[in-house]
Amino acid sequence: MRRVVITGQGVVSPVGNDKKTFWSSLIEGKSGVSRITHFDPTNYDSQIAGEVSDFDPLEFLSAKEVRRIPRFVQFALKAAQEAIDESGLDLGQIDPYQAGTIIGSGIGSLETIEKEYQTLIDRGPKKLSPFMIPMLITNEAAGHVAIRFGLKGVNFCTVTACASGAHAIGEALRMIQESKAKVMICGGTEACVVRLGVGGFCALKALSKRNHEPEMASRPFDRDRDGFIIAEGAGIIVLEEYEYAKKRGANILGEICGYAATCDAYHITAPDPEGSAASKAMTLALQEAGICGGSGLYINAHGTSTQLNDKMETKAIKNVFGSSAKDVHISSTKSMTGHTLGAAGAIEFIACILALKNRVIPPTINYENPDPECDLNYTPNKARECDLKAAMSNSLGFGGHNATLIIKELK
Repeated sequence: MRRVVITGQGVVSPVGNDKKTFWSSLIEGKSGVSRITHFDPTNYDSQIAGEVSDFDPLEFLSAKEVRRIPRFVQFALKAAQEAIDESGLDLGQIDPYQAGTIIGSGIGSLETIEKEYQTLIDRGPKKLSPFMIPMLITNEAAGHVAIRFGLKGVNFCTVTACASGAHAIGEALRMIQESKAKVMICGGTEACVVRLGVGGFCALKALSKRNHEPEMASRPFDRDRDGFIIAEGAGIIVLEEYEYAKKRGANILGEICGYAATCDAYHITAPDPEGSAASKAMTLALQEAGICGGSGLYINAHGTSTQLNDKMETKAIKNVFGSSAKDVHISSTKSMTGHTLGAAGAIEFIACILALKNRVIPPTINYENPDPECDLNYTPNKARECDLKAAMSNSLGFGGHNATLIIKELK
């Protein structure tokens, strides 16, 4: 199969709306979690979120487009533009059928569903917007990006809850490896910090109630964690066939060399406590990447700050690395960004790209009271310089979806 490299990356997140700000915030240990401002959260059990701030879609969309393009798609367009700009691609010089788009989203536009349902109740069906359906469906991020940049190759959306963005990148990798494309724009996006989204996860008892200190609420692997922090954002990367990127003199950020996907087949929301399928995904991805052991490896854990996930993921890592598991460098950047749901896998893979490039491991902040069942090296509270050779990103979604991605230096 053909080799595949990364040449561009773009981010919209609670800790920065470009890759430079995003990375600076991560290594500084800056939290993007605060009290919700999108609506009044007073009556909600969880009143905090990782909101994207200082985001102005009018900088790249017309006023008419802003009204017709939902927030989760706006995020994807912004991140895609940054990624393509960094790649230096001249899309006009590429066969459009050799350039494709796969962008995942776990839910799509809950904001549109909320608004239009209220219109239906208050004013009747004839007052529903003709743009309601194309605004709410999850595939519209991939569709809009393809339209804006003229990408006529393979195009679809992965919808696997919190693994959506990782699956999108992994399947885009396969398209290039199997000679179905030369260039793929891929990643994930989400914008569910709305009444329905927060209320639904509160009803599920999944969110942190540490409302009095938002910046300390996301605390993966800490004994006192009490749930995840809902967040929003997007991560988009540009993948290219290696020889094509080399020929055009692209600045190559790394080689994506391993991908695997498995399923727990256990429960619709709870992970398999033994972590066997998550372990298998990591093992298969490491085998594909040709990596043995954890020396020089960084793992960006799924690390949600929930009781079940963090214990299971710790066990899964131990299953893979055995007695050397405690020597592997691990962190959860969700401690700073919150959980961006369908965008998480892509945003966190970008954190891996930047960690490998800069030889710095971002920290797991708010790690104050170790959980005896979570006893690995989670890079507590401060970033750490390290001679990294490769980085792994784990994404684990409701429904038992597991996806692992690996990037290494190009050699």
